Amino acid sequence: MGGERTVMEPHAVSRLRTARLARSSKPFRARGGSDVPRCPGCRLVLSHCLCAERPVVPTRAGMCLIMADIEALKPSNTGWLIADVVADTFAFGWARTEVDPALLALLADPQWQPYVVFPGEFVAAERVVTDLIGHHPVRPEPVEGQGFDPSTGSGQAKLSPNGVVDSGGLLKRPLFVLLDATWPEARKMFRKSPYLDKLPVLSLASEQISRYKLRRSRRDDHFCTSEVGALCLELAGETHAAQALEAYLDVFTHHYLQAKHQQPPDRDGAAHVRLRGLALPT
Repeated sequence: MGGERTVMEPHAVSRLRTARLARSSKPFRARGGSDVPRCPGCRLVLSHCLCAERPVVPTRAGMCLIMADIEALKPSNTGWLIADVVADTFAFGWARTEVDPALLALLADPQWQPYVVFPGEFVAAERVVTDLIGHHPVRPEPVEGQGFDPSTGSGQAKLSPNGVVDSGGLLKRPLFVLLDATWPEARKMFRKSPYLDKLPVLSLASEQISRYKLRRSRRDDHFCTSEVGALCLELAGETHAAQALEAYLDVFTHHYLQAKHQQPPDRDGAAHVRLRGLALPT
C-alpha cells in the first residue's frame, strides 16, 4: 500500500458529487482551494493521493448519507470516507421541498432497520433509542438458516446477530441514516424531513473528543461524519470496521493537511502503519 494510485469504481458519494457538479452553473471552488489537479478517487492533490491506503473490510451494516447541497463537493467531506469503507453506503442530496424516491424506497426496504442518528436531547423521548433494536453481538461467520429456530420446528422467529427479525423471519440489517452537513444545517434537515419522523432516533453517547482537524465544530462533542459512522459500526458490533474507519480518517487528515502545507505525507508514519494493520489483503 505505497503511494501508487488504485482505480476504483465510483461509490455513492462520488456519484452524487458528479451529479451535483453537472447541475452547477460554475465550477465549485472549496474555501482556500486552488486549481491544482486532484485525484477523482480521493479528492486530494495527486501528489498526496490516498487511494492506495483505502482499507478493505467486510461490513454487514449499511450507511445512508443524506447530504446538504454542496457537502459532496467539499474535499474535506468525510462522508466520502464512509463510502470508501462501507460497501453498502447510499448517498442522497437533501432538499426541503422534495425527496428522492430512491431514498424513500431504501427506508422502506424490509431488509433494513433504519435508525436516524441524531442527538436525543432534540427529539421526543419515545423516539430515542441508545442501542440497536433486538441487537445481538456479531458472530464471526454467517449462521445458516438464521431467522427461524429449526430445533423447535415451531416457525417462531428468533433474534439473530446484528439486527432484528421481522414477522416473516427475515433478518434485518442496521441502516444508519446520517445527516451529513454542518450542525445548523443538520438541525434544519432533521426538522424539515417528515419522511424521517416515524424512524427510531439513535442517540450516541461517547466520551471521546473529536480528532477531526479540518472543519472544527465549536463543541468537542460534535463529531465529523466519519467519526459518527465509526461509532455506529462499533455499536453494531463491527469493531474491526469501526477501527479501520477511524484509522482511515487519521490518514486522510494527515494527507489533507500535509498537502495544504505543501509537505509530503509520511507514508511510514504511525497512522499509516495502524491502518495497514487493519486492512485486509485484496
